[in-house]
Amino acid sequence: MKHLVLRLERTVEYMMALALTIMVVLVFGNVLLRYAFNSGLAAAEEVARLMFVWLIFLGAILALRQHAHLGVTLVQAMLPRLARRACAVISHLLMLYGLWLFAAGSWSQTVIGMNTFSTVLRYPTAFMAASGLVCSASMIVIVGVNLWRIVTGSPDAMVPGEPGGGQAQLQGSGE
Repeated sequence: MKHLVLRLERTVEYMMALALTIMVVLVFGNVLLRYAFNSGLAAAEEVARLMFVWLIFLGAILALRQHAHLGVTLVQAMLPRLARRACAVISHLLMLYGLWLFAAGSWSQTVIGMNTFSTVLRYPTAFMAASGLVCSASMIVIVGVNLWRIVTGSPDAMVPGEPGGGQAQLQGSGE
């Protein structure tokens, strides 16, 4: 299972690198075309915007998976172990609720986007909204798994504020 997760992480990293490469080539190429030939590619802006949105949401998934989001654990670190775990459960439940709202909104926008098309390339704008759907669904799984680990007392659980919290996780994932 860990091998599959690492392979998925690597695939997401490659997708992010591809999106960034496409963005750089299109934007730089458009700048060159505008300055050198007084013309440009209208489609370049649409594709670059689409790649940027996907890059951000894929990066957010990886950051959550690798526990790289900013967090303030100072207060949680001062709590007793049981209170720290209770706080983690409550925060995970709140995150799941927020992610559920994010998923529901992304789903609505994806459905609407099936009949709405971009200006230049005429692709369904659902491609843009689907990035939020993929992000929220992935994050629900990641947060849900960590919540399960916390509740069952697994040593793999990431509980903010615990001594060594996060470092063992990052070292275990090859970082």
